[in-house]
Amino acid sequence: MIHSLGYRFRLHDKKLPGKPDLVLKKHQTAVFVNGCFWHQHPGCKKAASPKSNNVYWDAKLAKNVDRDKKNIETIENEGWRCLILWECETKDQEALQKKIKIFMNR
Repeated sequence: MIHSLGYRFRLHDKKLPGKPDLVLKKHQTAVFVNGCFWHQHPGCKKAASPKSNNVYWDAKLAKNVDRDKKNIETIENEGWRCLILWECETKDQEALQKKIKIFMNR
């Protein structure tokens, strides 16, 4: 979709923390497409913790969220903008396209 909007990007640039899914160098923008469960999308039903082995899962998922926060902070401190797209948002193509356009036109 981002390509169809006229933006060009590279995939998984290892030079940026967290290897963003898409890097739009011309626009100094990093895009992360996060799974709702693995990255604990706030308020999303897909982010529910498993019922068994709670100690393990709570620690693992909290570590993912902390790592994401640090990576985004580092990228933004280097002058880049970060766009987070959630797995559940990809179902509504129209809303997703609107979100991308709004973000890119700021």
